[in-house]
Amino acid sequence: MEHADPEPAIIIVENLEHCYGKFRAVDNISFSVKKGEIFSFLGPNGAGKSTAINVLITLLSLQKGRATVAGYDVTKDPQKVRESIGIVFQDITLDRDMTVREILEFHGRLYNMPDDTRRARIDELLKLVQLEAKKDELTKRLSGGMKRRLEIARGLMTRPTVLFLDEPTIGLDPQTRMRMWEYIKGVNNEGTTIFLTTHYMDEADQLSDRISIIDHGKIVISGTSWELKNTLGQDIIYLETNDNEAAIGLLKGQPSIRDIKIKSRGFILMVTQDGTKVLPTIIDTLRNKGIEISIINLKKPSMDDVFVFYTGKELRDDGAAPARARHLQVRGR
Repeated sequence: MEHADPEPAIIIVENLEHCYGKFRAVDNISFSVKKGEIFSFLGPNGAGKSTAINVLITLLSLQKGRATVAGYDVTKDPQKVRESIGIVFQDITLDRDMTVREILEFHGRLYNMPDDTRRARIDELLKLVQLEAKKDELTKRLSGGMKRRLEIARGLMTRPTVLFLDEPTIGLDPQTRMRMWEYIKGVNNEGTTIFLTTHYMDEADQLSDRISIIDHGKIVISGTSWELKNTLGQDIIYLETNDNEAAIGLLKGQPSIRDIKIKSRGFILMVTQDGTKVLPTIIDTLRNKGIEISIINLKKPSMDDVFVFYTGKELRDDGAAPARARHLQVRGR
């Protein structure tokens, strides 16, 4: 039996570079995005995320490399690319003196949507982003979260093949951000491929089918959230002792320990087994040599841990356990 060829990627980027003068914002990156997935570019501000996205949406000219979106080359067919995509930028770009419905009407008319199609699509999108009750409200009177939802609705007016979301929840409170995640998942369930840039670890973790971590213009690792976390081991143990150097020397090379990272006040063990089973051995090993343990934190690897491991950058204070961590603290006497 013959198998059909897998569907080609909807976005293909090969050896993309982009410079501002002597500064290389995007440094020879290659990746692809599958049709129907939520793909996240995860990285700190200034990592090159927005520059890459601006090349893909044809706002910036391609300097070096190759990129196609929805089968169209961004250099050879920029108009076809624009017709295939929707965009939500970091900054709010709504006319403050237009109503919610007028914003969507205007956008539909810009793209010459037939009247019946445009009206039906507006009603559909207002329901999707839960702005039906606000359809006659001026945008300047909307909350930040409502404005973001309206921008997503506007980006979806033409039923784009790919929706680009550049830091869509920046500046929103945690509850509004979580509601935004629901809207983004709803859009994806409609069949739209989502390309998301974010510097929020939990956002990439909760939303993405696949993630690429980008730093200093380079992609440092790509994969599913589970795959990225799994590269660190099954559990992570953070320790502070009265002699960290001696403790590391004793623990280094143990078969259950995949890697050890030194922190400012302690060190992290990445273990390949269930941490609760490894902990007693670690504690006995250190105490038998007279090393006092002041703090132990045990948790599952998070996207924060993945980011720190592969970029060397901290986005949390050393030793701080994320909210989802299970932890054990032992205070020395």
